[in-house]
Amino acid sequence: MTSEVLTVAQMYAADRYAAAHGTPSLQLMEQAGLAVANEICKRWTPRPTAILCGPGNNGGDGFVVARHLDARGFDVWVETLRDVAALQGDAAEMARRWKGETLVVSENNRMADLYVDALFGAGLSRPLEGAARRLALASDKLKERIVAIDVPSGIHGDTGESFDGVAFHAGLTVTFFRKKPAHLLFPAREFCGEVVVADFGIPQAALETISPAVHENGPALWRFPWPKASSHKYARGHCIAVSGPAHATGAARLAARAALRVGAGLVSVASPPDAVAVNAAALTAVMVKPFQGSLGLSELLRDKRLNSVVLGPGCGVGRATKELVAGALASGAAVTLDADALTSFKDQPQELFALLREPAVLTPHEGEFERLFPGLLSSSTNKVGAARAAAAAAKCTVLLKGADSVIAAPDGRAVINSNAPPTLATAGSGDVLAGLIGGLMAQGVDSFEAAAMAAWLHGEAANLFGAGLIAEDIAEQLPAVLRMLKTDD
Repeated sequence: MTSEVLTVAQMYAADRYAAAHGTPSLQLMEQAGLAVANEICKRWTPRPTAILCGPGNNGGDGFVVARHLDARGFDVWVETLRDVAALQGDAAEMARRWKGETLVVSENNRMADLYVDALFGAGLSRPLEGAARRLALASDKLKERIVAIDVPSGIHGDTGESFDGVAFHAGLTVTFFRKKPAHLLFPAREFCGEVVVADFGIPQAALETISPAVHENGPALWRFPWPKASSHKYARGHCIAVSGPAHATGAARLAARAALRVGAGLVSVASPPDAVAVNAAALTAVMVKPFQGSLGLSELLRDKRLNSVVLGPGCGVGRATKELVAGALASGAAVTLDADALTSFKDQPQELFALLREPAVLTPHEGEFERLFPGLLSSSTNKVGAARAAAAAAKCTVLLKGADSVIAAPDGRAVINSNAPPTLATAGSGDVLAGLIGGLMAQGVDSFEAAAMAAWLHGEAANLFGAGLIAEDIAEQLPAVLRMLKTDD
């Protein structure tokens, strides 16, 4: 299955496409309910199971699940928010086909070992109320026994948010055809638990009419720049990581090591005079190139073999760093801007935007993003929308960092990275990510693919290492990650 991520409206369009091409909605509902029942039976043996059915199509799916579980020996009953006679359309038909017990939630005292949340789907546009709200508030303690259909009730499929913080917590969410933003973006991702995408009959050709621009990040979207048999180090690019002063050199060295590990043929740390000795004593395969201020960096970058620059980590906030950024962007090299290189423009972000061009990548976390693009996060539908708008404004690739990093290109393409473990929340992790991007762009990878590839490699390396991760460990896991990637390529 491919990695497209569909909005709620795009999923409705896919449903309509299926209906127009010979798969009626009632058949889709039957197949959706069967898919959910199959996933349940893979994980649980027959047991008392309550199917919580809402008034719409999500509830119709729930009635189908009830039928299939009943046929497989589960002690099943359906609980509805109001009398089943209020159901309409396909959901009403599925309720008629269910011959088992149906109760109104408020009238039920039976205890279940497993719950199926079929109350509301991804298009819910209001907070949960009444019995649904009470059930959602109680769900956190039961989440390993809750299966959600499509998305947990209370979550909107596009925003990745609940309306007032109240939604069902599920241990398993079964969705259909393709994931939605809520399955990948926080906080909704924590409500979903394990997410399974079931194929339930929509033709793959539906995607051609939808033309989704958002994907879940992964190797299917890009190709690693494996060296050719005839390659030499100069053919694989030369990345420069710009160091801060003597007391703030570690960040640049982390970035440089990552750039070297990810395949850049040569890597140097551009070092202010007072930091040369510190950097030289700590580096071996990475070279040290002294420079003095923005003019000195510009002089270094006149050598066009130095084709990628990582700038910001440890550089300090202020005019001197702004001048370094201007010099790097004027050089024509690929530029990765992180940390202090971003914060230095917090009061004049338009000054930075006037300098930016491709190939360049901005790598802000949410605080830095807010300083450069004030109000954009809060005014956008979700993090994807904010990153896409930022990339269009900045005229370059933007990697909005977090547990659900979003990479966006100026042309509207975006990917959501979903493999980052919580152990990456450690000092220096972002410096390593910036170095990975710089090392990939040194090898000729375009900025959007370099940022997406780096984010995925960063997450895989951390997952491979496990608990106890510190920033220095990330690059050292890359050989093992690349071996796995090469095997799968």
